[in-house]
Amino acid sequence: MKKLLLMTAIICGMAKMNAQADKGDFEVGAGIGVNIASVDVPSNNGTSTDANVGINIAFVGEYYFSDRWGIKSRLIYDQKGWGNGFVELEEEIYTTDYNLTYLTIPVMANWHFGSTRKWHLNFGPYAGFLLNAEDEARGMDLKEGFKSTDFGIVFGLGYKFPIAENTKLFIEYEEQYGLVDIFEQNIGGSAVVNSRTSFNVGVLFLLN
Repeated sequence: MKKLLLMTAIICGMAKMNAQADKGDFEVGAGIGVNIASVDVPSNNGTSTDANVGINIAFVGEYYFSDRWGIKSRLIYDQKGWGNGFVELEEEIYTTDYNLTYLTIPVMANWHFGSTRKWHLNFGPYAGFLLNAEDEARGMDLKEGFKSTDFGIVFGLGYKFPIAENTKLFIEYEEQYGLVDIFEQNIGGSAVVNSRTSFNVGVLFLLN
């Protein structure tokens, strides 16, 4: 009898851990990730600069329209930029990494798939608000040379691991690609856009 009760408790516990979100549920959480960022010149066959490695820290929220679809948004402290750029002053030119920091807000459709809906695929637009811009070699403030707002598209693919009732860990691969020139005045004429890949982990809490 004790074994039967124990088995029943385990099965019920597993059912709770694998419970899927449904219409009207809301999920919140936080995550952190490693950014691999660069800038591209789309008009020049998509020429890219060297990468600059940074981090992102995000707060996440998603509203579920069904067990398969939701609308997801994030508030991200987002380190971008590029490596081996150069700064030209009146008396010299020197090589440096460009460090750009944005507050990025994507709004995405999120599709949950697989038999237990543990996989998810999201896509949509983002807006980024420039917080800081400097060169790494000398710490010069370069913010005036960049536009204060960036716009682009975002794509992500991830997997969730239930660890307790209404609590999940997630891993996620994400791509951001800018659609507007990041420079305030682009002397070269060809638009330069942000490009960023990230690998993220975090925790989610289901509110239902």
